[in-house]
Amino acid sequence: MYQVKILPSSEIDFFKWDSCIEQNTNGLIYANSFYLNTMAKQWYALVVNDYEAVFPIPVKKKLGIQYAYMPSFTQQLGLIGNVKINNKVLINAIQSFLKYGSIHLNFSNKNFTEKIVEKNNFIIDLKNNYAAIKKKYKKTIAYSISKAAKQHFIYAKDDDIKKAVALYKLYNQKNMPHVKDTDYTNFKKLLLQLQKNNNVLVRKVENEKQELMSIALIIKDNKRYYNILNTTTEEGRKTEANYFLYNNILEELCNQNMLFDFQGSNCFSVKKFYEKFGVINQHYFYWHYNLLPKPLQWLKK
Repeated sequence: MYQVKILPSSEIDFFKWDSCIEQNTNGLIYANSFYLNTMAKQWYALVVNDYEAVFPIPVKKKLGIQYAYMPSFTQQLGLIGNVKINNKVLINAIQSFLKYGSIHLNFSNKNFTEKIVEKNNFIIDLKNNYAAIKKKYKKTIAYSISKAAKQHFIYAKDDDIKKAVALYKLYNQKNMPHVKDTDYTNFKKLLLQLQKNNNVLVRKVENEKQELMSIALIIKDNKRYYNILNTTTEEGRKTEANYFLYNNILEELCNQNMLFDFQGSNCFSVKKFYEKFGVINQHYFYWHYNLLPKPLQWLKK
């Protein structure tokens, strides 16, 4: 018999919560309490028994109507844990609490409900050595790596989080209007917190004039390195600097019992770029529902 309850974040036992996230393979960094507390202004959670399984539910309000949503820089949440409970029980609990929601379920939630849409997310297992990882690269990547190698690029470490975020914002704000200034501010707070625990890596590629060509900001937990931000300048694109960057990152991080999470994309060009590194497409899932009364459904279309 399972006990299912929905709690506001203020009533959650964060020690038990984070233990559940850390101990389960489907518990990704986005579901940690510090991540949610920073990126979501308000959040609730479905809790099964004594934190045997959890389901984070970030919440917003529009015209007095509360609804579930995904905070910026948060790719996957969903059901975390390993309990054999009827998903209909969980779905009914969530939909009784909130009549509208758009939630990204994690990679293990494929059978959570039939009304979901697959999203791309690309990973590489880092347990192998660099030669074994490189052996899985697509043949089409050879030209780009060769071209980049002729540019006398410099691969370097950095610790300037604010610069990496500012550059990402500069290059992406037109295509990402849903990411507000407050989201970037909150994200920088999160990164600074992670940096104190040595859970942030910034890697960059510069040319011989020390001009920035490409930069990646990576966060980590006990399971994965997450490629959360990547920006390549116009000159960097022309010279294939991004291939040089990630080839070096994978060489640096190999031989660890970790995954490298590229952060997938349904954008064709980005998808093709990641696929050249011999990645595995570990899908996550978009779940949307609208149970608002018919006169109100148009508000959230």
